[in-house]
Amino acid sequence: MSDIEITETSTVAITGDTTESFKLKRGEQVNLTRLDPTLRRLMIGVGWDVIGFEKEAPDLDLSIFLLDKNHQTRMDEDFVFYNNLKSLEGAVEHMGDNRTGAGDGDDENVLVDLMSLPFELTRVAFVISIYEAEMRNQTFQSVRNCFLRIMNDENGIELMRFNLDQEFKELDNATAVIVGFLERNGPNWFFEGTGRMTTGGLKDIATQYGIVVAY
Repeated sequence: MSDIEITETSTVAITGDTTESFKLKRGEQVNLTRLDPTLRRLMIGVGWDVIGFEKEAPDLDLSIFLLDKNHQTRMDEDFVFYNNLKSLEGAVEHMGDNRTGAGDGDDENVLVDLMSLPFELTRVAFVISIYEAEMRNQTFQSVRNCFLRIMNDENGIELMRFNLDQEFKELDNATAVIVGFLERNGPNWFFEGTGRMTTGGLKDIATQYGIVVAY
């Protein structure tokens, strides 16, 4: 694999309707297919608020890793983020980068076409990280009201929501979090909320999944 450049280039945000949905807790897993047997396309939304910054607000980003049975990416294109907005097969598409986190609703969105996801990819990891956190001396201490939600893209109904505020309070010096995993098990799709924090930023997580990152 070639080195991946992590430099931001675009800005956009999408908001969506909310509805009563399954409230996931850390360590729990939910069968999305059971919640909606017609499920084919997911819209993943993440949101957050930033507080207490003195100069520059932390810039949070949503990244996605498409993983095989060994929990590794196959190629650079399996790392979908602000500089690679679509996976090779087009099954996963990042809708663009929001650099401020301002406003209500989702700050960033990702579309996942379950029917187009190659069979050898069994897991999709969702990561939220702070851009240039070490250089700017920023951590999740300034982040509140962070969530991930999953909607049926075809009807806009929210199926599941995972709130992460408690996880951030436990490790305020973190610069990235593996929010959770979308996982294929036979005909069913599950989502597991992990809230696993790290102080090594997006680079360390990318390396863990087989991506060579160059800054």
